[in-house]
Amino acid sequence: MGECQQHGCNGGSSQKANQNNDEGVKNTLSRIKYKFLVMSGKGGVGKTSVAVNLAMALAEKGFKVGLMDVDIHGPDVPRMLGLTGVKAGTSGEKLEPMRYSDNLSAISIEGILPDNDTAVIWRGPLKHAAITQFISEVNWGDLDYLIIDSPPGTGDEPMSVAQTVPEARAIVVTTPQEVALSDVRKSINFCKKLNIKIFGVVENMSGYACPHCGEGIDPFGTGGGEKTAKQFGIRFLGRIPFDPNMVKAADMGDAFQLTYKDAPVTKALHDIADILVKG
Repeated sequence: MGECQQHGCNGGSSQKANQNNDEGVKNTLSRIKYKFLVMSGKGGVGKTSVAVNLAMALAEKGFKVGLMDVDIHGPDVPRMLGLTGVKAGTSGEKLEPMRYSDNLSAISIEGILPDNDTAVIWRGPLKHAAITQFISEVNWGDLDYLIIDSPPGTGDEPMSVAQTVPEARAIVVTTPQEVALSDVRKSINFCKKLNIKIFGVVENMSGYACPHCGEGIDPFGTGGGEKTAKQFGIRFLGRIPFDPNMVKAADMGDAFQLTYKDAPVTKALHDIADILVKG
């Protein structure tokens, strides 16, 4: 990925190189219809699972989808897609994203580094350069959707996305308990300050059906995400229930939605994907 990837820095980049990058970003984004930034105020709410599975759901509906993993320090997208060990290829001066299917491709720092155990020790400017190159130097082609999975919090990566992809709309993921809702409110305020349009809020791990008796229980509570969305006047996109098979599928790199087609989680994901399609 240019000087940033080869040398671990981008010092000495010329003004002409920056202009080329800007032009590359503009050209790439012009070929992508809709961009969504999936974010959360804290870790552990299943944000990456939501991003990956929404991308899969859109791809299953026949749309061309790109999945961009901008979690520089903890990239999980390749593992969840079963692409661990797969590297991004090259085509001329462009990187070829990792292909999951005919309709879904992904890029992640893990697909570029020499091995999966390499620690990325970068400050903000290098992260920004990498995220810019994920767009300008990757051969995404014509896409219906670009789903961007950012690390939790309101740090460098979502800020870089806001600057590089200003038309991206945010999907904020939370769980129902108050500690998560407190952080998601910070994410909403972050979006407002950076003029990121918020598409909606997803409440993940909302309820759980006991596999033995079928009785519904709420280990993390329920309804908090919807309440927060209403408080801020933001669209509530839906609840995704907790399912331990979702965790197993992610760890194995299997497509949960294909294995468990009739599961409530699958229905919830496709219902949210339908909302994205309707706009």
